[in-house]
Amino acid sequence: MKPFLILQLRPETEAADDEFAALLDKGGIAPERAVRVRLEREALPAGLDLAETAGVIVGGGPGCVSDPPAAKSPEEARIEAACLGLIPEILARDHPYLGCCYGIGILAHAMGGTVAKGRYGEPVGAVTCEVTEEGRRDPLLAGLPERFDAFVGHKEAVEVLPEGAVALLGSAPCPYQMIRAGRNVYATQFHPEADAAVFETRIRVYRDRGYFPPGEADALVAMCRAAEVEVPQRILRRFVERYG
Repeated sequence: MKPFLILQLRPETEAADDEFAALLDKGGIAPERAVRVRLEREALPAGLDLAETAGVIVGGGPGCVSDPPAAKSPEEARIEAACLGLIPEILARDHPYLGCCYGIGILAHAMGGTVAKGRYGEPVGAVTCEVTEEGRRDPLLAGLPERFDAFVGHKEAVEVLPEGAVALLGSAPCPYQMIRAGRNVYATQFHPEADAAVFETRIRVYRDRGYFPPGEADALVAMCRAAEVEVPQRILRRFVERYG
């Protein structure tokens, strides 16, 4: 059975390890079926053949594709270039792809959409997502609740959907919570692997990275613990089951 290629962008080891464990757990991916690449410290595998993978999953991270080049560290620029370099082949092959948070920005930017910080950023916490008409017909969403909560926290977002992409989920603050290109290329603005415990770890790790005032960390943790967030993890598992 082919493995999933999991690309991680988080330079903080605690957050990266926790994200990887959550992707395996919530996605139902056996460890031996995951090829993990932490792009901040290593390059893509030499001679990578996408046809030999079940799909590509791109995790989240503190970088923003919309930042000007001068504002990006060499590490961030290298990570972004590695991810962007895969998208043309993914789209041409219609190869299974699931971009999570940062991954939606990468996909939309590569397709010519507008990704920016001006309109649709969302504070850390749970937001209610609503299935679109197109989403009701999508195999990853069919039969799921029409409205459900998901964990978000992002400075940039897709502002103009690229040609060739369709919106599957939206929220009041952010109209593009989940999109699809072709039949098999997906991306979410929310974090489909995250439950309250996962988000608690990220709140602690990123409390000084500008997502929220550091003094609000305890209140955000309490809010996440009180939220009922489970449908996004079912979407992740459906992706894995469909393509694995």
